[in-house]
This record gives sequence, structure tokens and C-alpha cells, in this order.
Amino acid sequence: MIPLRLVIDTNIVVSSALKPEGRQRTVLLLALTKPARWYVSDAILAEYAAVLARPELGIRRHLRHQFLQLVKNKTRLVVPSRLAHVTADPGDAIFVECADAARADYLVTGNERHFPRFWKNTKIISSREFLNMIAPHLLDRQP
Repeated sequence: MIPLRLVIDTNIVVSSALKPEGRQRTVLLLALTKPARWYVSDAILAEYAAVLARPELGIRRHLRHQFLQLVKNKTRLVVPSRLAHVTADPGDAIFVECADAARADYLVTGNERHFPRFWKNTKIISSREFLNMIAPHLLDRQP
């Protein structure tokens, strides 16, 4: 079976922590399940940690720790190269750079407007689009 190569934006990770019944949590579970391969970089791991720790989100320390440990243990680390300006928000460039280094099939985000629709062979899609392609039967149950 050919692996599905994924990069997941921080907003999907945060939403999955805040809404356990939401479709973003389903995206993460699928990203952690074979044949999917979830790719991260050191910059992405640092952003996940920083955003999950924001006090205004109210995510308990234990839950943050569980999420970060799961991500660190189950993802594949790449060392991306810096790319020229490719996103509307310069802070989002780390995800395109990671997708480029991982040769990702999909970059899943809640902020599609910040990204080009494609980067080389990587398609930038929402969690709903991802689930519609991978597991459409699960969308009927998702808020």
C-alpha cells in the first residue's frame, strides 16, 4: 500500500485538542494511521507547542503534553529548506517548506486562503476536503 504523505497545520491540531468530537480530531487520527505518514519539522513542532500553550485556549497541561508526545512519537521529522515567499502569511511558510521536503500529497489546514492551492505536487486542502476524499462516510457524523 502506498503511503499518504501529510503535513498538518497548527490550526487543525489546536481544533482537535479543543473539540474532541470534531472533524479535525478525525483528521489527526487518520494522519496517525497507516498508510498515512504525518511529516513535521522542528519549526512546526515548536509552533504546535507554543500555540497549544496559549493561556486563552485553556488547554490543560496534561492534554498538551499528551498531544505533543503523540505527535513527536508518531510523525516523521524532515529538515526543510527555506523557500521564497510562497504564503500570504509568512508564518505559514514552515508548512509549505515541510510539505516540499516531505514531498507531501496534502497539506491540511483551516486557513486555505493563506496558501496557494498547490505547491508542486502538494495539494492544500481543508479538513472537510480531506475527510471527503479519505473517509467520506465519517463526514455525516462530524460537526
